[in-house]
Amino acid sequence: MPDRAHDRRPRRRPGRAPGARVRRPSDRARSRLRNRGVVRRHELLEAGRSRVAALWLRTDEHHGRSDHARRARQLRIRRRGRSRCSCSSRGGRVADRLSDLARNGRTDWRGHGRVDAGRRLESHAARPDEQPPPGAGRGRPGRLARRCGRRRLHGDEPQLVDRRQTPQLPVRHADRLGDQGRTTWPHAARRDVHGNHARVLGWTRRRRGRRLLATVRLDELRQGPTGPKRARVARRSACAIPERPGRSSQVNAREVARAALEAADGEAEAVAQVESSGLARFAGSEVHQPTLIENAVVTLRVVNDGRTGVATTNRLDADGLAELARRAAEAAESAPPDDTFPGLAPPGDPAEVDGYDEETAGLGPDEQARRAAAAIEASGDFPVYGFFTSAVSDLAIASSTGLSVDQRMTDASALVVAADDAGSGYAEQTAWRAGAIDPAAVTREATEKAERTKDAREIEPGVYRAVLEPYAFAELLQYFSYDSLGALGLLEERSYFTGRLGQKVFDEKISIADDALDPHGLPKAFDFEGTPKQRVELVEQGVARAVVWDRTTAAQAKNSARSTGHAPPAESRDWGPLPYALSVAPGDAPSVEDLAQLVGDGLYITRLHYLGVVHPREGVVTGMTRDGTFRIRDGKIAEPLVNLRFTVAVPEFLQEVYGLTSQSALVNSQNFYGERYPYGVMVPAVASARFAITGLGSKPGI
Repeated sequence: MPDRAHDRRPRRRPGRAPGARVRRPSDRARSRLRNRGVVRRHELLEAGRSRVAALWLRTDEHHGRSDHARRARQLRIRRRGRSRCSCSSRGGRVADRLSDLARNGRTDWRGHGRVDAGRRLESHAARPDEQPPPGAGRGRPGRLARRCGRRRLHGDEPQLVDRRQTPQLPVRHADRLGDQGRTTWPHAARRDVHGNHARVLGWTRRRRGRRLLATVRLDELRQGPTGPKRARVARRSACAIPERPGRSSQVNAREVARAALEAADGEAEAVAQVESSGLARFAGSEVHQPTLIENAVVTLRVVNDGRTGVATTNRLDADGLAELARRAAEAAESAPPDDTFPGLAPPGDPAEVDGYDEETAGLGPDEQARRAAAAIEASGDFPVYGFFTSAVSDLAIASSTGLSVDQRMTDASALVVAADDAGSGYAEQTAWRAGAIDPAAVTREATEKAERTKDAREIEPGVYRAVLEPYAFAELLQYFSYDSLGALGLLEERSYFTGRLGQKVFDEKISIADDALDPHGLPKAFDFEGTPKQRVELVEQGVARAVVWDRTTAAQAKNSARSTGHAPPAESRDWGPLPYALSVAPGDAPSVEDLAQLVGDGLYITRLHYLGVVHPREGVVTGMTRDGTFRIRDGKIAEPLVNLRFTVAVPEFLQEVYGLTSQSALVNSQNFYGERYPYGVMVPAVASARFAITGLGSKPGI
């Protein structure tokens, strides 16, 4: 219901007819017989040209024609037989001039159109805020649009309530159309090479694989928001053209670590991590998020009378490193003394390891996108989600003790989840050689499993026999290792191995090691303290043998313990030393189907999700199964099941093992969110007698 009297007023009529137009006579226009040979005022010649002048025509003028007839075959004529011209009222009056300010209050204002240099009609310029202010009424002076105060609108008039955000991509070229709502800045110097001359850059370094550059568009847009004064600043600073594969610049990690060490005074340690990576993510069978990262991070640890301070930065210039040293020194001054600090690592002799592949290091965004597209093409009509990523990363450590080590590593991973409303499947591959990864094979494995998960059924909670694929087994073992396979958990008595070293804890078929030197994994030569890596036998034929150590925990143990080269990065130091290269010795089963025959009746689990440690001392882990859970009946993989909630004590799961496959798989463990440091778990598939199901979840699928 209307709440004001003026709400019942009729709606305003639509806008007036278009503004004034320009009438331009045809070329060589002269007086005509129908005008009795009289040269009319508006047909005067323009100086220096053969054409006659063009006139401004107001809204009520109809191109110099007779008045509009009310009916057909009617024509108004004057007393002497001449046709009445609608513009005869102009007489000798000078045409109205256009005002410099919009809506400046002419009492008899009639809008004039705008004419550009070519005398073509143009529409009125759109205002930046897309809501022109109301004009002045007839007979009263108007004010500047920017000075008009707010006034109440009629109830039947629209009002702008949500204005579009200011574009964050301003026009890069200062000599072209910009934001007309702001004061323009002076023209900057023009480019030496224009956009339509971009192909000349193709001759640069022509002997190293010349590639023509595509011509740019008329308007080049800057990536991301910028200030108006920096509209023509180069995106990158000037530097030499790189010669490494991929043609991208690469910071030297060893030089960065040494520069950070030189910026510090006294006892210090610098750890530099340099990354050049790319990730092509796809969803719904379309590549939608390519990501390129060029990053370098240096962490400085300063020691001052038994106190340690740590600071991190990615500013690698002299001022940034000086600021880094200052912050680390201040942190050391305010830290309490640490009696267990063993001092910085002495110089060592790390082993020579593999782990770097030139082809993988040279993969650019185009090749990464092509490999992601290969994964998509292999899916057919089934929607797939996932990514392909590859990287080259450098790790360098330098300290005041004379230690100086560095290693260059590569890694690549392909992950695919095939999922629709009725089912889902999962598969992945990881290696330090991109050539060892087949994205199409990963997709085929995931889609084949997704097809089999449709029409999933429910089961009763209870303890079942189970076959776990390497994806599931690796995730379960990784969570068990956080508390039980590191020295800090052993010292704090959180580890399942506390008081059990030297005792039989698992089935004799189980042997677990941490081997960072294995070329089949993701090899590492040293840890984040610069200590050389060692192979550590954690469990040997079911007997608990050892845990992994770093220098800090070895000093806390106050016995013969020594570092095994498992110091974590600075941000994970509170977790203590962790195994970054877990591996389980394979068995003799040819395939997972043979493991299903050993189980007879039970569950087949592809992977686990949403894990959490419930009881660290007993190794109890809970989570959900996902993307491929099946029932095993009569030694065969049978009908699909819904996602299941489980709560498993890992020692009980490994105390009765039916078998393991003879082939192991490397399962990626890094999440790609922090600094790139490739690591994973090498495990086979496993069949166990005890896997406790405590609840039911949703059906597989999106």
